[in-house]
Amino acid sequence: MKKRKVPMRKDIVTGEMAPKKDLVRIVRDKDNNVSVDPTGKKSGRGAYISLNVEIAKRAQKERTFDKVFETKVDSQFYDDLVDYVDHQQARRELFENGKA
Repeated sequence: MKKRKVPMRKDIVTGEMAPKKDLVRIVRDKDNNVSVDPTGKKSGRGAYISLNVEIAKRAQKERTFDKVFETKVDSQFYDDLVDYVDHQQARRELFENGKA
């Protein structure tokens, strides 16, 4: 069977390339609303961040998305982002341990 190409995206916090499934997309729509895009299909300008709590906290501290999207992002968004990444990271560990 032919080996499929793995889509790669760049984590905007660390600058490292990673498989798309290991990242979460953050999107800014045309009304300058910034939100998490778990499906990866919302329209708007997207940026990716790793599913790692330390990296999400670093983005919160450095206010990375304010710079990337050139808009003022509410601090509540960063709190929600850290919670979302924490949940996804715990879920991934749970299911990987369940398969092994």
